[in-house]
Amino acid sequence: MTYIESRVPVNLESFKEVLRSIKFCEILGIKNVILEPKKYLSKIPLNFKKKVQKETDIKIYYRINLRVNDYQEFKSKIRNFNKFGDILSVESLSKEVQLQSAKDSRVDILSFSDPEILKTLTPGVISLTKQNKSFVEFSLAPIMIKDRTSQSKNFRNLYKFIQLSLKLKANYLISGNFTDLFDYRHPRSLVSISNSLLGIPLNMAKKGYMDNPKRLIEKIKIPHDKNFEQGVKLI
Repeated sequence: MTYIESRVPVNLESFKEVLRSIKFCEILGIKNVILEPKKYLSKIPLNFKKKVQKETDIKIYYRINLRVNDYQEFKSKIRNFNKFGDILSVESLSKEVQLQSAKDSRVDILSFSDPEILKTLTPGVISLTKQNKSFVEFSLAPIMIKDRTSQSKNFRNLYKFIQLSLKLKANYLISGNFTDLFDYRHPRSLVSISNSLLGIPLNMAKKGYMDNPKRLIEKIKIPHDKNFEQGVKLI
């Protein structure tokens, strides 16, 4: 497995839009992508996955992002993911939701892609994600915006909290999370940006686009592999 774009937002209600995003990734030479529905779903239909995979040689994986700031709402919604077969991420401004998500084995990623949520990241949350072998996610999308004042502010915060995460040896992902196709870059270019602008050592930057996403994908496969007898290959 090579570089992985770990967050590609798509509108599942428009198959044409989904294919357009995938084809754009193909043109850029991206071989592995994780698609995320823009609208909340508790499950991605299997027939949809099969239909998408028939259209491309890119390896397609899926994630659902749970955006919730109320703790009771989080407790209610997380029950939908007791036997979830894809990647589950959580985005929340609530410290209580963040801490509970970091403890919950159903949650694979705590996402700090949103600039406002990024500012709430704490060492305690990082420590809990390490214990639970889940991941903290950062996104480069906030530093691609045109407004120079907001861009500068987002850059400083991204630099600050990525450096904190590296210091604490967090399990981390760096995603594009771009909504505009023309913001997309091959992960090799994003590695270069992470290295030169955000001060991430080159080997550590590659880890955020290669090794850690690979570990994430392997992590969600393990529970399903256990449902099969020894010697049976899952294809």
